[in-house]
Amino acid sequence: MKIAAVAAAVALTASCGASAQPSSRPVTIIVPFPAGGPTDTLARILSEHMRISLGQPVIIENVTGASGTIGVGRAVRAAPDGYTVSVGNWPSHVVNGAIYSLPYDLLKDFEPVARLSSNPYVVVARKDLPAKDLGELVAWLKANPDKATQGTAGPGSGQHVSGVYFQNVTGTRFQFVPYRAGSADIMRDLVAGHIDLTFDQAITALPHVRNGAVKAYAVTSNTRLAAAPDIPTVDEAGAPGVYISTWYGMWVPKGTPPDAIRKLTTAAMDALADAAVRQRLAGLGQEIPPREQQTAEALAAHHKAEIEKWWPLIKAANIKAE
Repeated sequence: MKIAAVAAAVALTASCGASAQPSSRPVTIIVPFPAGGPTDTLARILSEHMRISLGQPVIIENVTGASGTIGVGRAVRAAPDGYTVSVGNWPSHVVNGAIYSLPYDLLKDFEPVARLSSNPYVVVARKDLPAKDLGELVAWLKANPDKATQGTAGPGSGQHVSGVYFQNVTGTRFQFVPYRAGSADIMRDLVAGHIDLTFDQAITALPHVRNGAVKAYAVTSNTRLAAAPDIPTVDEAGAPGVYISTWYGMWVPKGTPPDAIRKLTTAAMDALADAAVRQRLAGLGQEIPPREQQTAEALAAHHKAEIEKWWPLIKAANIKAE
């Protein structure tokens, strides 16, 4: 009887230990872009709160290259145990599928966790560019075809697709300059005057606009940003309909246990509900969707709809990886 009682106590202790949360094992968030860029900034802001909700360490791993495809591929191959999370965006999880022959399926090889924030682009230029507004910029570009330079994070990146779309709408031509490190290096060279312009997310561009290091012409949205109400929309500035916004999501590899996904979803949504997090993101021009649009199911529906919308447009524009 004593042996049976001891065995029962051991079994109960083991059972409690197996289900005990939180785990001391860290959760790794793979960011497929360099440190300092908009996706990295968002992931780091959210991770600070998520580690509290999860009760375990959360670390960021930047896996860069090929417009995000290397990092996303690394996340696909990770063990589906809930300890590896992929944070991506419109270029990495939509655009890349239209221009690359990927060794993974963007919809079938991932489980959605949460839809995060979105960020329109800002048309920005070196501060000594002669054009005073977007109309003058278009006129200047037309008067100097193929002479101006626009920084991008590579073929198919958000900056590249935005630039191609802008050229098609305005009838302008300029050269694309790819940067492996993406937004951080693009903005550095724009501030230094080494390139003429770019289309970058508000989260990256606004700090440089506010300190006067670059000039802003318009936001690629039909409404002005609350964080920068003095910057006109593309409709107001003279390039109507050039609406482009990078949205962000969180995924895990296919086969991750549902309980682990629910735990991560709750942690991400709790972070987005935190007043301090919301204030930081708003200051960076990020727009947070309503809570009911942050769920895993909402991300799955939005992701599918975005692929159906953008793939035909990108292929019609003949945007290809180089």
